[in-house]
Amino acid sequence: MMDIRFEHSAAETAKMTTGALRAAFLTGCLMVDDEIQLCYSHYDRMITGGARPVQRRLHLEPPAELRATGFLERRELGVINVGGSGQVCAGNDCFSLERLDGLYLGRGLPEVTFQSDDASDPACFYLLSAPAHQSYPSRKVTRAEAQPTETGSSETANARTIYKYIHDQGPQSCQLVMGLTILRNGSVWNTMPAHTHTRRTEVYYYFNLEPDQRVFHFMGAPQETRHLVVANHQAVISPPWSIHAGCGTSHYGFIWGMAGENYTYTDMDVVQTGDLL
Repeated sequence: MMDIRFEHSAAETAKMTTGALRAAFLTGCLMVDDEIQLCYSHYDRMITGGARPVQRRLHLEPPAELRATGFLERRELGVINVGGSGQVCAGNDCFSLERLDGLYLGRGLPEVTFQSDDASDPACFYLLSAPAHQSYPSRKVTRAEAQPTETGSSETANARTIYKYIHDQGPQSCQLVMGLTILRNGSVWNTMPAHTHTRRTEVYYYFNLEPDQRVFHFMGAPQETRHLVVANHQAVISPPWSIHAGCGTSHYGFIWGMAGENYTYTDMDVVQTGDLL
């Protein structure tokens, strides 16, 4: 089973109720013991998912909707582990991923499996996939190799570290761009000033949140903003016309991933805070 989400225009979204917004743009919890959760978006045909192997190895089978013999028959896949250590095996290769290690898997690999090293501290593999027009080599990227960049400040409550895993100066991909951001203690805002990506879709996956904490994710056209209340291990699909920014009730982390026409990480249309409505 794979959750399917269709596209919605900015004008349509502006009239949505809270329930309609959540049904259109917010996933359920992506980390479920011994299951793989998948959500297919018609925005750039991205698939967001999670694999949390505890007692058994999990196989990434192609859902019926893909009409494919293997999940990666026509796709590429980015993986980032936000849990305990584990292994991802693809074709003839196996990759050990510690917490916050990443992995790129190219088109055409016949089989992908996930396994934890310790059932008492299971791995949590976040998955992001996009269509691929050719094959590129698989490549592991450790947290230390992910080009950490310090940005923001404590004065504006957005001091954070950005890590780039799959991008135009890293592992080569067809269109997938992927990384994560960790906020420092005392900081709660991400991605300010906000921006849009009219040439690609972005997905935000939130983690490092305690069960009773939430992130208020702001979305919508810059002059018609809306918000979603997001719990740990949920993801938000951000259409090309929408801003994407968040403020948490505590510090947290999030994985960002993009796919679309433009592969350049810095391609964005900034919206000044004073212009948001």
